[in-house]
Amino acid sequence: MEPFDRRLLALVPGARPHLAALTVLGVLSGVAAIAQALAVAGLVLAVVQGEALHSAGLRVVLAFVARGLVVAVGELVAARAGTVVSGGLRRRLADHAMAQGLRRDDEDQHETVTLLTQGVGSVEPYVSRYLPSLVSAVVVPFGVVLAMVFLDPWTALVPVLTIPLLPLFAALIGMATRDATEQRWQALEQLSHHFLDIMRGLPTLVSHSRAHLQSGTIRTVSDAHRRATVETLRIAFLSSAALELLATLSVAIVAVLTGIRLAEGGMSLAVGLPLILLAPEAYWPIRRVGAEFHSAADGATALGTIATILAGPVDVPEEGRRDEDRAIVHQVFFRHAPTSSDVLTGLSFTAERGLTVLVGPSGSGKTTTLELLAGLRVPTSGQVLAPRAHLVTQRPFLAPASLRTNLTLSSPRPVSDRELGEVLDRVALGDLLASLPRGLDTTLGEDGFGLSAGQRARVALARALLSDAPLLLLDEPTANLDAGTEAVIDDVVRQAAREHIVVAASHRPSLVAAADAVVGVGDGAALARGR
Repeated sequence: MEPFDRRLLALVPGARPHLAALTVLGVLSGVAAIAQALAVAGLVLAVVQGEALHSAGLRVVLAFVARGLVVAVGELVAARAGTVVSGGLRRRLADHAMAQGLRRDDEDQHETVTLLTQGVGSVEPYVSRYLPSLVSAVVVPFGVVLAMVFLDPWTALVPVLTIPLLPLFAALIGMATRDATEQRWQALEQLSHHFLDIMRGLPTLVSHSRAHLQSGTIRTVSDAHRRATVETLRIAFLSSAALELLATLSVAIVAVLTGIRLAEGGMSLAVGLPLILLAPEAYWPIRRVGAEFHSAADGATALGTIATILAGPVDVPEEGRRDEDRAIVHQVFFRHAPTSSDVLTGLSFTAERGLTVLVGPSGSGKTTTLELLAGLRVPTSGQVLAPRAHLVTQRPFLAPASLRTNLTLSSPRPVSDRELGEVLDRVALGDLLASLPRGLDTTLGEDGFGLSAGQRARVALARALLSDAPLLLLDEPTANLDAGTEAVIDDVVRQAAREHIVVAASHRPSLVAAADAVVGVGDGAALARGR
């Protein structure tokens, strides 16, 4: 494992100022450590020699305050750097997955989900804890040794000879840590894959009374992950213990040699005392690197995997994203892995500005077609060319945040309260807004708890109207609505079709009657009407 992966700067350019600030703070930390040791030594000498303590005490206070400020600012900058890096990697990885098409029935999805959660999370401590300690380990020992050479070159030979041994031992142990970390990462991916598959198939397993049989399999996979984690921690603690032992022995050697020379009169207390106080400062940053090595191993492994994925090609035709006027589905076949039967068989149609309605029996592939147009799935064969899309599912996502936040999640521009009120009136939610205690600033519950299914669907539709996506994809937009509200939503969809490409999956005759084109999904036929 390289001490610092240079690909980090290329993946998250916004982290450059923070990492540069960490380097400067590392230098200041070394200066503050030396100043603190010399100030404390001066105070002790003043006490021993019976001199006035005012100036010496003031220097000690200033040294402690200065070092405390450097450490505090360093912690803040490191935490901010970790947040910037993790957020930037998560955003780039999610954008890459969406651009390539998230294969929900493929192994790629399992890896992507693991990286977006556990993987990116492990990169944050790598940046916020390991990299700052690495900078200090490079700068502080060098400055401390220079100060010791200035005071007494012979005593400075001890850290000069022993400090290089610390990275050597760390590298030897790090080779074993790397292998253990890779095994742990593989066990975590297996656990994530299996758990995700179980969650998807849980309704089917419950309906056939087979859910309880999966507990043994989950226990086995979890136990493999537990054993891999314990093995990694054991090696990480071994590296920390080895560095601690070597550093402690080295400091003890400095103290013994200095004490002997003081006792024999070969060194003055004014020189010996600063040497004894400076010696631990030369080893402490390297000991901290050893303590943070476990975080570095996890973060470096995840960062390498993320960098490899982001460096790969995006398997999406670029011309499909440049065409803002139409969405094309050409000879598309699609099957859910690992089944061998196709859900879509040679489906072809073109959706232009206006309303295109997908019809067909339940299970015929209408929702799958919408997900293909949204880029959430990749066809088994055939071609899908579509502009940037906004998909409103049958159970849309609502964040546990304010109504205003949920409405503007997809909006590229600031939206005024007046515009938000107007769009809520359009989707027949004006009464809901009036009933909320804090209006637009009312916090919604988890997954829209407190709202009915119809209200959640209309909030999602309002959010779609506020987005700037040329293509709006609506999955059963009038489901869970009464007749009066259904007529209002039908009118909203027709109005949206004047400015957007709208593709809706629906069973409702009223929406089909208003369509510019109707596509029969399931047999590959496209039945045109209107145009």
